[in-house]
Amino acid sequence: MNRTRQIGFSYLFLFPSFLLTMVLGVYPIAWAIRYMFYEYKGYAAPTFIGFDNFSRLFRDTEYWHSVVNTFVYAGGKLIITLPLCLVLAVILNSKLRGRNWLRAIYFMPTIISSAVMAVVFFIIFNSYNGILNQYLLKFHIISERIDWLGPKHAMLTTIIIAVWGAVGNYMLLFLAGLQNIPNDVYESSSLDGANKWQQFWYLTIPMLGPVLQIVIMLAIINSLKGYESIMVLTEGGPVGKTEVMYLYVYKLFFPTPSGSFTDQQFGYGSAVGFMTAVIVGIITLVYHLMSKRLNKLQ
Repeated sequence: MNRTRQIGFSYLFLFPSFLLTMVLGVYPIAWAIRYMFYEYKGYAAPTFIGFDNFSRLFRDTEYWHSVVNTFVYAGGKLIITLPLCLVLAVILNSKLRGRNWLRAIYFMPTIISSAVMAVVFFIIFNSYNGILNQYLLKFHIISERIDWLGPKHAMLTTIIIAVWGAVGNYMLLFLAGLQNIPNDVYESSSLDGANKWQQFWYLTIPMLGPVLQIVIMLAIINSLKGYESIMVLTEGGPVGKTEVMYLYVYKLFFPTPSGSFTDQQFGYGSAVGFMTAVIVGIITLVYHLMSKRLNKLQ
């Protein structure tokens, strides 16, 4: 087979992926960029309104409240998830009996649907007949039922559920990084008198640097984009306490009966989606530049 035919077959095999990318990726983005400048609700001809959608966006206090909620949600998730994943990876990288089973158990939440996971946790955290409240009352840890999905505790509850769903994925990445660290490094440090804590802090953490940067980047993006479990569990309530950016965008395109919007708003939703993508992109870019600068200092 000559080189021309090889190249032809290569492009032929790539064509289905290219076609799907154009149809499911590029076209929707181009469609959304166009309708950012239109008033379009899906059942009448779109009307060009220029930058009115963006003007409305900057006055939309509900959206900016969802931005604040997103940072609280993402920050809480990251603060708990990353150290927990690293500790679990170190433990499961040791010669622990049944470690393969434990790895599978910790990774299992990653492959469970977010919707199914949210339904299960709704049964656990239900304020009136939830399993958690029943056991806490049974063992006299609390004297009255806690409204886990109420205004006071809803954000904490959603963060706990997000941590449970994310631990296995990042733990696996940390575990892969740990297994690439040569044992000779630890043996040499032991001969020099280094204890376990010193080995962890001065050897493990620095040598996990590249993996740590990737994990933090993925965790930041996924935390800022996450909304599926919140949508099923609270729909952004109560009174907007768990409303996050991408859930707000979703409601503009697919309004819920209990939401703020009663009809589809494709034009305004496109503008809000664009602004949300810009916010996530800026945060990701800032982290990327900071990590590159830290690499140069090392």
